[in-house]
Amino acid sequence: MHITGSHSSFLLRRASRSTTSRLHSSISAKSPPPPSSPSPSPSPVASQFRSHTAASAAFRTVRSRWSHGVDWRSPASLSSQIRTAASPVLDRFHRNLSTIASEHAFSGILTGLPKPGGGEFGKFYSLPALNDPRIDKLPYSIRILLESAIRNCDNFQVTKEDVEKIIDWEKTAPKQVEIPFKPARVLLQDFTGVPAVVDLACMRDAINNLGGDSDKINPLVPVDLVVDHSVQVDVTRSENAVKANMELEFQRNKERFAFLKWGSKAFQNMLVVPPGSGIVHQVNLEYLGRVVFNNDGMLYPDSVVGTDSHTTMIDGLGVAGWGVGGIEAEAAMLGQPMSMVLPGVVGFKLSGKLRDGVTATDLVLTVTQMLRKHGVVGKFVEFHGDGVGKISLADRATIANMSPEYGATMGFFPVDHVTLQYLKLTGRSDDTVAMIEAYLRANNMFVDYNEPQQERVYSSYLELNLSEVEPCISGPKRPHDRVPLKEMKADWHSCLDNKVGFKGFAVPKEAQDKVAKFDFHGQPAELRHGSVVIAAITSCTNTSNPSVMLGAGLVAKKACELGLQVKPWVKTSLAPGSGVVTKYLLQSGLQKYLNEQGFDIVGYGCTTCIGNSGDLDESVASAISDNDIIASAVLSGNRNFEGRVHALTRANYLASPPLVVAYALAGTVDIDFEKEPIGVGKDGKNVYLRDIWPSSEEIAEAVQSSVLPDMFKSTYKSITEGNPMWNDLNVPEAKLYSWDENSTYIHQPPYFTNMTMDPPGAHGVKDAYCLLNFGDSITTDHISPAGSIHKDSPAAKFLLDRGVDRKDFNSYGSRRGNDEIMARGTFANIRIVNKLLKGEVGPQTVHIPTGEKLSVFDAASRYKAAGQDTIVLAGAEYGSGSSRDWAAKGPMLLGVKAVIAKSFERIHRSNLVGMGIIPLCFKAGEDADTLQLTGHERYTIDLPNNINEIRPGQDVTVKTDSGKSFTCTARFDTEVELAYFNHGGILPYVIRQLAAQK
Repeated sequence: MHITGSHSSFLLRRASRSTTSRLHSSISAKSPPPPSSPSPSPSPVASQFRSHTAASAAFRTVRSRWSHGVDWRSPASLSSQIRTAASPVLDRFHRNLSTIASEHAFSGILTGLPKPGGGEFGKFYSLPALNDPRIDKLPYSIRILLESAIRNCDNFQVTKEDVEKIIDWEKTAPKQVEIPFKPARVLLQDFTGVPAVVDLACMRDAINNLGGDSDKINPLVPVDLVVDHSVQVDVTRSENAVKANMELEFQRNKERFAFLKWGSKAFQNMLVVPPGSGIVHQVNLEYLGRVVFNNDGMLYPDSVVGTDSHTTMIDGLGVAGWGVGGIEAEAAMLGQPMSMVLPGVVGFKLSGKLRDGVTATDLVLTVTQMLRKHGVVGKFVEFHGDGVGKISLADRATIANMSPEYGATMGFFPVDHVTLQYLKLTGRSDDTVAMIEAYLRANNMFVDYNEPQQERVYSSYLELNLSEVEPCISGPKRPHDRVPLKEMKADWHSCLDNKVGFKGFAVPKEAQDKVAKFDFHGQPAELRHGSVVIAAITSCTNTSNPSVMLGAGLVAKKACELGLQVKPWVKTSLAPGSGVVTKYLLQSGLQKYLNEQGFDIVGYGCTTCIGNSGDLDESVASAISDNDIIASAVLSGNRNFEGRVHALTRANYLASPPLVVAYALAGTVDIDFEKEPIGVGKDGKNVYLRDIWPSSEEIAEAVQSSVLPDMFKSTYKSITEGNPMWNDLNVPEAKLYSWDENSTYIHQPPYFTNMTMDPPGAHGVKDAYCLLNFGDSITTDHISPAGSIHKDSPAAKFLLDRGVDRKDFNSYGSRRGNDEIMARGTFANIRIVNKLLKGEVGPQTVHIPTGEKLSVFDAASRYKAAGQDTIVLAGAEYGSGSSRDWAAKGPMLLGVKAVIAKSFERIHRSNLVGMGIIPLCFKAGEDADTLQLTGHERYTIDLPNNINEIRPGQDVTVKTDSGKSFTCTARFDTEVELAYFNHGGILPYVIRQLAAQK
């Protein structure tokens, strides 16, 4: 993901501000403040979130009951709850609230949707019935927000004013207005799902300790959790690889999996899809996505927020979905309304069609580069034009998947005939598809490219003729650094020459031709700079797309027939995103050729794309390390940040699955495929890429004959039945979790220790030391790595001290349920560059008071023991990459009170706020370097202790003990974020709300 602009905060929970203001104005006018409150709040909006008056407590009680399980279609139920909870203050407003409850603000447009054969599918809120010409020009993605606001409009959490803001999107979006949004469901994967369930379990304990009802901590919207991030590529090039890797996966993760299984039983409305089923986003696309909900006869569009950045993949199906931090997802699960700034929408017009041999991966890498250049942070991108109708649903999903890489909140494709065909292909029933089409057509949310298109208004416009897309890859360190295939060799050599950076390794000329010879299990082998040591067909980005998967099979088949063979020291793997892929590769007869080239199926999960690539053979690893070789990985993933794929592959390239096979065969990225042979065939003749590359027609024929509806039906019919290893897990039936103090996987975090009903209040920072001083593009992988635990790290020492063998360390991602390990793993990426170390690379820092060089964890522990606060200095794009809540939780546990950066990635900034950390932005044109800050200073951040004196986006003065003073922007972007800060974070805020209920 890219950086976020001022006041572009997305996806934070929000209560209705206008109604709050009305109620508080009335309260202030009719009732004097109680003795505990010195004076009325200067801001009625802020008062809802900040004051401690009895009136606001009572108000919160009713508001919480409304948002936790009250059916707005049942006025009797609501009135009963209000009568039960009402204080004398709220009695004055009882009549008004009863009126609100008795009639929905838009009941006049609640319409029946008739079935063709008689009867009706259900009721829906009809946008055409509003008879407002502005709606006809709205982007389809904004219409989904509009429908949600209308359906949830209670003039309490969502007001008519909110609805009007969305209808008037063309005028209001540029003003960065705030609106509420309630997603239809929440999506989790196990790396982020385990800490989410840990937090929910811990919240149950906390609310129980405060005298509340622990049952209030329950998901109120459907929650789907797919276990897909734990499988590693330990065994490959074996027909037994799937079974062997799953056995190792369960050995390492049995405790985590048992905890998730407990959660699926202890919490209502939570579906856990067991390990070995597939990748979360592919399962979401092929199975979980509803497109249109029919909830007890109420029809509405599917929408989803997920704790993985690539939740956006579902946008290709016409479902509005995007990534949020785990912290915000937990609040959404608990029925809290989410807040977002009404986004601008970039209209991206596609025309023409892809040339022969060009893949969806080539297309998405081109689109990613165009949109990064255009600037789409905090915006929706909506694809339209005749070209959209000419690309498959799987191609659309590939483009939508990489929204985080081009920086958008969504990359949205409205539903059309291609979508309906895909729904039928993937086993959705004819009746369901008929309902989806009827609803979307009736509500003007369906695109029919056979009809004249109504002109829609967009915030800005882009266009791409698909015929101009050419084969390409991206790397070596960032997904948006696209390289046309024909320029790859030249680009590689410039990377060797360039100074160390995103496009440079600074290898001296005399060392660029170095050859590292070694023995590979009795066979002579050699590596050079650019040698491919990992070739992985991986990631939902591409494994969900039959055309590129079958294309890879065809490349392997042609290579086998010509006598080409991948070198045995290249670690090859194939990890499909669902069992459907295996079925169509077997049906096509192509899996056997992939096996011959070493691409045996290794498991069903994310694997290499998230760093679960497993160990390299010791001889290969030694050859790389001993000779300082710039080794390469080529993968069909969506992320290639340095240190993510594997610690020993400094050059990592994203490529289509067919190109992954091609580069594996070539054995190097230092090749010009147009001019140089990929190898020598069995007849002694040179073989070029063009000799093994399938035509678009060949691929289309394979897709048509091999990808069948029954494959989807049979795969997903049994998906929730699990497997023997999952089913054998015995878990207790209990609402409260029994924490095991000796566990190194699941540990009760200290977030709510000694928590009381009184919020801790706002605070500044005084005389803080700089824990770390960073440059640009520090990713969440740098802050909280997901991959392997280095043998010399504080986390490794912690595990060894508790009797865990090194072979059982597993990954940081798998241990996110244990705060003690994750705190030690914060800023533990071996490739992190901290300016305090003056050029030295690694997870260490300088303890400023003593000048000692220590691990980041040890330095932070010293500061905490001495009662000294710390801050982090950073450049642009701080927190880019995966939406990772531990990248905020970890620094909080280390004692970091503020991060001062040039700019923040959208989700990470909101996660910092959610954990009570102050995000500050340098003013334009300024940063630590221009202000001559070394990081050896002590920093005081001048924030008022009274939350009512702080406003979103206000200027804040930062002073240092060296005499320097500079102004920053406080990146609390909404009033509700200030409420979280006042409460010490979003989760304490929610707990206090729920505990206040009677």
